[in-house]
Amino acid sequence: MGSSVESVTGQDVRGTLPEGLADAIRDTAEDIAALLRGVADTGAPVPGSEWTMGEAAAHLAQANELMADIAAGRDRNHGDGTPQSLAAANERALAEFGERGADPLGAMIVAHADAYLKAMDEGAADRTVATPLGPMSRVELGSYLLTHMLGHGYDLARAVGRPHMIDAARVELTLPFMITAVPRVTNTAATAGLTARYRVRMRGGTGFGVTLTDGAVAVSSESPSHPDCTILTEPVTFLLMALGRCNPWGAIARGRVLAWGRKPWLAPRFPTLFTAP
Repeated sequence: MGSSVESVTGQDVRGTLPEGLADAIRDTAEDIAALLRGVADTGAPVPGSEWTMGEAAAHLAQANELMADIAAGRDRNHGDGTPQSLAAANERALAEFGERGADPLGAMIVAHADAYLKAMDEGAADRTVATPLGPMSRVELGSYLLTHMLGHGYDLARAVGRPHMIDAARVELTLPFMITAVPRVTNTAATAGLTARYRVRMRGGTGFGVTLTDGAVAVSSESPSHPDCTILTEPVTFLLMALGRCNPWGAIARGRVLAWGRKPWLAPRFPTLFTAP
């Protein structure tokens, strides 16, 4: 079953990050550090996760270091791109890393995010690098870094009962990664035999198109012609659904997702076609 990416970012990424991405990476890392600052008991559970706060924060510190190393051109292996292998690699890495203190981990999360930005300043943004989810440009890797921090930052915010840091502007900056990753996280059992054209848009922002042809997935920054189903979603809800933090039926019931077209009933099925990395 094949997949392809017709267009990744829809813009020239040579030598620079998309406007706002560097600030979003830096600010999100600092927001997470602020959530962790002074937390005495990092053994408290993270809602909806098997991890404690200390484990989630340690994972973020390790992941930020991994992505900074990749951006700097260092070879790093971390699973084979499947959800199972990534989960196993995460558990192995956590077992080998003993730090669970909130303040030290917050400082590491910020330091490694800064290291990624430094690597970007020192090299070509469009250079292809090997990531846990396959080859990407370093801009797409930066979008991946931001997406990953927002997902776990949301979890940590819920754990301490404070507001999360996801907003529409940051969600927009996750799209280069989303467009690249969608074909790579396809749930082949769910897409088998499916032919459909989706147009996905954020309220007040941009979007992308997903075309399935007998289960094969193609993604574009442009909408497919004559889409079967157009999905318009509130941006924060879009990201939370994409990362498996939000039930699509609940989002539809609350009016945060609207769908229309020749086959609007395809909308609730869309999130099930992919497995959150």
